[in-house]
Amino acid sequence: MQEVEQSTPAHRHVHTMNFVRYLLLAFIVIGSTLGDVYVAKGMKQIGEISVHRLRDLILAPLHPYVALGIALLALFYFSYLASLSWADLSYIMPSTTFGYVLTALLAHFMLGERVPLTRWIGIAMISLGVGLITGGHSLTVVPTPEGISPHLEMKPEAHS
Repeated sequence: MQEVEQSTPAHRHVHTMNFVRYLLLAFIVIGSTLGDVYVAKGMKQIGEISVHRLRDLILAPLHPYVALGIALLALFYFSYLASLSWADLSYIMPSTTFGYVLTALLAHFMLGERVPLTRWIGIAMISLGVGLITGGHSLTVVPTPEGISPHLEMKPEAHS
């Protein structure tokens, strides 16, 4: 169920989150993280691309790890598109930044990359900020002359 709170005469803030939508956010994180890791793994196996090896770049999507990465990035992208239909970009992007933590962990354990302490500190700072973002409203609605969408229920504004 979606609840609407009126915050200004021109804008309303909507709570649009439910289990399926949180699952979609998880698909965004998993798809982008694993997609990037598998593309990187495949490209490391292919080797350095130069002007003399452009053919390898063109054929890279046929490499099994690169192809898997592309499929996972497609899952990310379609989940991302769907999420933008029911939430603000300023909510979706910060909500999915846990992918930074997963990317660093997978880069270390799957790709053998060294992740320095300063990078871990930066990732921790980003992750702490995510908590501030995800606690708020997920959608801002600007009413039209026709009114608010019929699938949204009005909730009186809470006065503090």
